[in-house]
Amino acid sequence: MLTLLFDGIAYGMLLFVLAIGLAVTLGLMNFVNLAHGAFAMAGGYVTVLLMDRASVPFLWTLPLAFLVPAVIGGLAEATLYRPLYKRPHLDHVLLSIGLVFMTISAVDYGIGSQQQIIKLPAWLQGRYDIGGVGIGKYRLFIVFVCLALTALLQWMLARTRFGSRLRAAVDDQRVARGLGINVSAMFSVTFAVGSGLAGLGGALGAEMVGLDPTFPLKFMIYFLIVVSVGGTTTITGPLLAALLLGIADVFGKYYVPKLGAFIVYLLMVAILFWRPQGLVGRGATR
Repeated sequence: MLTLLFDGIAYGMLLFVLAIGLAVTLGLMNFVNLAHGAFAMAGGYVTVLLMDRASVPFLWTLPLAFLVPAVIGGLAEATLYRPLYKRPHLDHVLLSIGLVFMTISAVDYGIGSQQQIIKLPAWLQGRYDIGGVGIGKYRLFIVFVCLALTALLQWMLARTRFGSRLRAAVDDQRVARGLGINVSAMFSVTFAVGSGLAGLGGALGAEMVGLDPTFPLKFMIYFLIVVSVGGTTTITGPLLAALLLGIADVFGKYYVPKLGAFIVYLLMVAILFWRPQGLVGRGATR
């Protein structure tokens, strides 16, 4: 049971890193970006291609798995998403879901539909046996990396000048512009960072959850569950939601495999009945 609990925590931390970019764009920028999984897939393929075709060590691929989706996300925000900020959410959904299908087709045509396999370095393979509890080395690595990213994000949003300017731009764009804040630049950087975090999550998760061209569609529902259950007003909410869903998914698939993902959906419905605004969220949304 303790082994399953640790695996669920590791899976939940991975879901958090994958979904936090969507929580930022939806909660702070009020933009429904269903193409978020495409950026995660981009990071995963950056790692796979660099390792397979250029023999780049796994750890060296991770910064590029962040940077490449971040650059793509910044360009997409400036050219495709920014004109839709003031449009209805339905327009956001139609554009982003169209981008998902275009990305899936492009990757399937250019790289192939086969499942990608990442060979981890030897020091990340195997397990530690601590008091009878099997702890996977790679899952422990993911937990440490995700905890560091969580602390960094919380510090950036709550303690830095950038975070205060971003919160001001979100609360009232007109006043923020009057105070000299470049709202467009703030949103571009925020969107790029969210896309980069998705790419990093895709690189870290390729070994655990698999990677193929359908990745954005397969995990879209998980990203949306994390955001809706956790709420979009803080970092803490999506983190708690991701941990709950990760643990529930691992335990459910082990003890009740016939139900599959039904346990996750049941937990989501129960939480949203109890707190429609999410675990950590204001009573009313913007």
